[in-house]
Amino acid sequence: MENSVFEKMAKRYDSEERIELAKIIVKEVRTELSKSESKSLIDYGSGTGLVSLELSDLVDSILLVDSSQQMLEVAKAKIFHKGITNSKVLCSDFTEETPEFKADIVLMSLVLLHIPDTKKILQELFDILNDNGKLIIVDFDKNLSISHPKAHNGFLHNELKELLAEVGFKSMKIKTFHHGHKIFMNQDASMFISSGIK
Repeated sequence: MENSVFEKMAKRYDSEERIELAKIIVKEVRTELSKSESKSLIDYGSGTGLVSLELSDLVDSILLVDSSQQMLEVAKAKIFHKGITNSKVLCSDFTEETPEFKADIVLMSLVLLHIPDTKKILQELFDILNDNGKLIIVDFDKNLSISHPKAHNGFLHNELKELLAEVGFKSMKIKTFHHGHKIFMNQDASMFISSGIK
């Protein structure tokens, strides 16, 4: 894909706000990925790779999974333009098809709120992790001023921890790391990072 076409496509998805938010998330996730040089990572619901392609230096391999072929085309072009050699893309929706592969780390950044059945997707992700694998979730804290028919209005830490435990995760940690202005459906909101080990 030539540069100008690629830049137009990227702009359509990667707004300034999204890029800024991704930078904040990347900084937080990087600390979760120390000593992961030999590990494989799946970025589930990767979009155009704004978060995970900034982490490619920390892990052995990255698979960007998304159900939007167009977003993955942008991600693929980024991989090519940046000369990233350890990242691939896959168009898939794990809520509809069970993957045949495993990973050491699964990252889900601002994706869980778009999936109606939270427990089901957590179970799917638990199943594709290798033993002692880690699930990292970044999402919004529960926000009662938001109501949307197609998305959760964030998550309560205790409830998410309970679901993770029911699915089988252990050593769970969760903390709020960022408060931002109009970052969640045009409302002020805070984001948490959660991790659990299989």
